[in-house]
Amino acid sequence: MTSSDRFELFSFWRTSATYRVRVAFNLKGVAPKEHNVDLDAGEQRSEAFLKINPMGAIPALVDHGPGQSPTPLTQSLPILEFIDESFPTPALLPADAHGRARVRSLAAMLAADTHPLITPRVKKYLTTTNGFDDAAWRAWQIHWFTTGLQALEQRLSSEPGTGTFCHGDTPTMADICLASIIVVMRIFKIEVPGIPTVMRVMAACEQLDAFAAADPSRQAGAPQA
Repeated sequence: MTSSDRFELFSFWRTSATYRVRVAFNLKGVAPKEHNVDLDAGEQRSEAFLKINPMGAIPALVDHGPGQSPTPLTQSLPILEFIDESFPTPALLPADAHGRARVRSLAAMLAADTHPLITPRVKKYLTTTNGFDDAAWRAWQIHWFTTGLQALEQRLSSEPGTGTFCHGDTPTMADICLASIIVVMRIFKIEVPGIPTVMRVMAACEQLDAFAAADPSRQAGAPQA
């Protein structure tokens, strides 16, 4: 792993989106400099961080390389594509157009359709304006995790592109996004039934150091057992 002062990553230990970026950098053998943004303390809403990302969301990535714009990059999927284009091997997208579209589609099911529904800002809105208590919030989480992962299971178990991983036999962005959902589910102690293919792919991911090293429990700021 090569430590790099070129990249400055604003992160938090348990977030699904930050996990994706960590895995991608790990697969490329690059270690960015991380800055912890404590979501529990509300640091994402600070004036300083809102200048970096007006959405008040992480991750955010700044590239300090020669000739690069200091404008922060936000949103995990574009950041993954940026990392892949900056460090082409190992590739996070297939070589063929159809394969790339399939991988992007699977990734979006998780990062765009599932994950946004269980973020802290959604919880805050539901608990402060819609009367959600802890039980209602947990039911909400279970519903959307289940909806997203069972839909993914249907695709992975029936489409010929599935291999050891979501697409073929090497990890792609789709696997990074799949694993990012499972690791957060584990933090919340939620299990989804009826997803054997999803869990088989997750097990394959966890055999790789790049995924294991990105586990939320191993990050700075994570609660100690």
